[in-house]
Amino acid sequence: MALRSRKTAEVATAEDLALFEQAVGPVRRMADHGIAPSRPRPPPEPLQSLLDEARVSQELTRSVIDPAQIEIGEELSYLKQGLSPRLLRQLKRGQFSITDEIDLHQMTAEVARKAIKLFLDESRREHRLCVKIIHGKGLRSRAQGPVPKRLVDGLLRRRGDILAFASAAPAEGGTGAVVVLMRHA
Repeated sequence: MALRSRKTAEVATAEDLALFEQAVGPVRRMADHGIAPSRPRPPPEPLQSLLDEARVSQELTRSVIDPAQIEIGEELSYLKQGLSPRLLRQLKRGQFSITDEIDLHQMTAEVARKAIKLFLDESRREHRLCVKIIHGKGLRSRAQGPVPKRLVDGLLRRRGDILAFASAAPAEGGTGAVVVLMRHA
């Protein structure tokens, strides 16, 4: 059986018309008004995205931002006994290049503890002097406060290869991250 293309119209013969009339019954021809030309459709417009973008700029101009609320929480700071306080000041001022970082968001305390240990061990093997640990600010923490932040503080203070650490500069995460200075292996 040969496939017919839709583009080629076949002319019905008198015999075909007679068979059709016999099968269907008497028919009358309809007036041919022609096929209405189809207009090209306009390109889709992302209306919801445009509305969302417009709302963002409106909300930013209307909301009152309190800088005191942005940096909530206490700063972390530690300097190994016997080292110069100048070292801690340099760390707080961002005078060391951060060579790697780890983000603890969405981790449980146990997973975070293991991840920090692996990260610091690898950093020491790779001779990374200064690294950053992003622990978050604990804004969604309940009465127990920022659990990852306390965990990081405790773990870093117990490690012998940590020379100093301090909360990051605001551009680096502020009180939601800590910059760690490590001893070379």
